[in-house]
Amino acid sequence: MFSTFFGGSKRASLIRAGILIVLIAVIDWLVVEEVPLGFLYLLPMLILGKVLKPWQTGLVAGLCTYLTEEFDQYPWNLRTGLPRDVLYFMAFFSIGVFVYEMNRNRQVILQHLHEIEEQRDARREAEEQLTVLVESSPAAIFTADSDGKVLMANEAAHRMLAVKAPLLLGRSIHRYFPSLANVSGRETNQYLFRTVMQSRGLREDGEGFLAEICFSTYRTGSGSRLAALILDSSEEFRTREESSLHQMLAGSRIAVSAVSHEVRNVCGAIAVVHRNLSRDVRLANDKDFEALGNLVLALERIAAVDLRPYPDQAMEVDLLAVLDDLRIVITPSLADKDIQCIWKLDTALPLVWADGANLMQVFLNLTTNSIRKLAEKQSDKTLTIWAKNEGQRVTVEFLDNGGGVAQPAELFHPFQTGAQNTGLGLYLARSFARSFGGDLKYMPLPGSACFIVELAPVR
Repeated sequence: MFSTFFGGSKRASLIRAGILIVLIAVIDWLVVEEVPLGFLYLLPMLILGKVLKPWQTGLVAGLCTYLTEEFDQYPWNLRTGLPRDVLYFMAFFSIGVFVYEMNRNRQVILQHLHEIEEQRDARREAEEQLTVLVESSPAAIFTADSDGKVLMANEAAHRMLAVKAPLLLGRSIHRYFPSLANVSGRETNQYLFRTVMQSRGLREDGEGFLAEICFSTYRTGSGSRLAALILDSSEEFRTREESSLHQMLAGSRIAVSAVSHEVRNVCGAIAVVHRNLSRDVRLANDKDFEALGNLVLALERIAAVDLRPYPDQAMEVDLLAVLDDLRIVITPSLADKDIQCIWKLDTALPLVWADGANLMQVFLNLTTNSIRKLAEKQSDKTLTIWAKNEGQRVTVEFLDNGGGVAQPAELFHPFQTGAQNTGLGLYLARSFARSFGGDLKYMPLPGSACFIVELAPVR
């Protein structure tokens, strides 16, 4: 009832207050003078204090003071009337300002409460999203105290360590990741760490695995804390090592085949000389001459061993992805040698048939040769890598302005004189390219060297 009477819009409050003032004035005028009713003007002031500003409240308080003085039974004079009117005015004005301030404080409190509720809802939503993110993450997420005791571990962490949830809580994280003992110890509390490391982890049953650990430390009122995001990189490590083994075996077979070819050529020449000398009767019973013949035959048998090619690992390869990886690998070397690299990549390149690891080695061999040649120049060093789709084939050109090649005819021969290391780099690169249906060619240009890798597109 009171809320209905004192509530409502500003206009409704003004109308109710006006009616009350008029009604009180009329009653005060009609009632016997011995009954003062001026105090009743406090009611409309309670209503108006909520909707009027203080200066407006003062005007209404002055009106109510006049009406009270006009209809009361007390004679007015300066000695007694003025103090009485001041008290009337102060009573009316004070109650109006009191209500005004109470209403303003109420609005502030309500607004503040609304903001708190919004912040609470936002915090609750953020916590829910964070919880979903942590629990749905494929990576193991831990938090631990300064003693290494696990405070929080998500489902992926329990799966990684083969522990039933939530049994990890309260256990020492050092039991599973011993390398973290050097990070969360009390003597390191004064330092904050934010880094990544690779270390060995242990599952609950003692099985070891390779872990990639991204961790940071932070401080709270209860001491330092450790937060860690951990990935099991064992499968990636195995894949990388198997790929390296495959690449090493493939390269070794090609290199040994080249050596065998050279040995066969030498043995053939020696065998011809041995046969010519065997006609000399003076050497017929010479043991050293006979041993030389046996040695030649043994070398021929060794060189004639059938080195079957390593099983073909060609598959559908995204050439743009391989070139993106190449960009990441060679960019620091290019910047260090002050070489400008121009990339011209056709965005509509199809998939190609290749072995991804060996194709990367072909590209790295060509770019390394270009960087080595360009490093000899003082300025204007440019390497252009251009990949394009030519319909029947996909080509990747490596063009540098390092001066070209002096003897192009001997480029792809193994063990060529004057080459870096063994002289097998370009020989292996072309062998790799041909192993998955491609090729590596050289195109001479004035003052430049251009190597072209041809690849078969997937149809």
